Amino acid sequence: MNFRTSLPPIPFIDVASQRRRLGSAIDTAVARVFEHCQFILGPEVRAFEAELAAFCGAKHVVTCASGTDALVLALRARGIGPGDAVICPSFTFCATAEVAALVGATPVFVDVDADTFNIDASGIAGAVATAKSAGLTPKAVIPVDLFGLAADHAAVAAAAKSENLVEGLFILDDAAQGFGATFNNRRLGTFGHATATSFFPAKPLGCYGDGGAVLTDDDAMADVLRSLRMHGHGSDKNDNVRVGINGRLDTLQAAILIEKLKIFPDEIEARDRVARRYTEGLSGIVITPKVPAGSTSVWAQYTLRVSGGRRDALAAALKAEGIPTAIYYPIPLHRQQAYKHYPVGQGGVAVSDRLAAEVISLPMHAYLDVPTQDRIIDATRRALKAS
Repeated sequence: MNFRTSLPPIPFIDVASQRRRLGSAIDTAVARVFEHCQFILGPEVRAFEAELAAFCGAKHVVTCASGTDALVLALRARGIGPGDAVICPSFTFCATAEVAALVGATPVFVDVDADTFNIDASGIAGAVATAKSAGLTPKAVIPVDLFGLAADHAAVAAAAKSENLVEGLFILDDAAQGFGATFNNRRLGTFGHATATSFFPAKPLGCYGDGGAVLTDDDAMADVLRSLRMHGHGSDKNDNVRVGINGRLDTLQAAILIEKLKIFPDEIEARDRVARRYTEGLSGIVITPKVPAGSTSVWAQYTLRVSGGRRDALAAALKAEGIPTAIYYPIPLHRQQAYKHYPVGQGGVAVSDRLAAEVISLPMHAYLDVPTQDRIIDATRRALKAS
C-alpha cells in the first residue's frame, strides 16, 4: 500500500535557502559589477581566482565558462589529441569522457570501487595495455571525485607513474562534484598535474549559471590555460599564438562566487552533519556510502545502494510522500550510445554495471533541517521494509 502525505514537497537541492542566508550580500556584489561594467574578466574574476587558490592551496586558478571547459582546457594545454588515450572511469557523468573525444583523443574506460564509487586504480594498468594494443599512446588519466568524495589520489598517482616509463600519465583530477573535500588532510586542487572543477548551480560551490576553473601549480601550464580560454591570445588580443576558445567566467558569476566561498566551509560542515544523520538512520537496512579513513566528502550527493530490483519501488514510494530522488547514473558510459564504441580496459567494468542498477540519491544540501531529514529517513525505512 502506498502511503500518501499532505506534507509539502521537499526540494532535492535547496538553493533558495542558501540565497536567503546570503541575502543582500549577493545583491551588493552584483550591483558593484553593474557599477563598473567590466563584465568580462573584471576585477572580481581576479579576486575570486586568488581567494579560491588560497582556499585549497593551489598556486594558480584559471577560471573558465564551465566545468566541461575546464577539462577541455587542461587537456589542450597538455597537447593531448588524436592518437592519444585518456583513461577515465565508466561510472561518472559523461563530461569526463566527452572532453577526451572533444580534443580528438580516445577515452578508455576503467571500473570503479564498489564502496567509494571512485576509479579503481588497479584497473589503470589494464587500460594502458588496452590502449597500446589499439595503437594508441596512453597520455592521461582522469580520476573523478564522485558524489563529493575524494578519489584515492595516492593510488592513482602510483599507477600513473608506473604505467608509463618515460614521463608518466598526465593526471587531471575531475573535482566537479568533490571540490572542497580532502584527501590525506589536503583539500582537492593540488593533486595530480591539474584539477578541474565546476560551479554549476547544483554543485556544493555553485554560481547562478555556468562556470568552472582549472587549478595547477605549473606556471607554464597556467599561462597556456589563460591564453586558451581567450581565443589563444598572445601578448596582444589580436596576436593569437594558438587556437583557443571563448571560455571565460563572467564577472557577475565571480562576484557571486566570492560571497558563496565565504560560507563554503560552514556549508561543508553542515553537509557532513546531514550525511552522518542519514547514515545513522539508514545503516543496517540499506547500503550507505562509505568514506575511507583520511578522506572527507562534500556530499554533492548522498547515494544509497538498493539491491534486488527494489530501487524503482523505493523511488515511487518516496515520490508519493513528496520526497524526490535521483539516479546518478543509470547507464554507465561504456553502454551509452555516444561512447559504447570506445575501448574498455582489461578487467572489464562489472562494478560500474552493478552500481548503475542499484544507486539512488536522497535529498542533500547544507540546509536540510532535522525534522525534514527525519521525514526522509522515516519514509525510506518504511519503503525498504515494505519491499
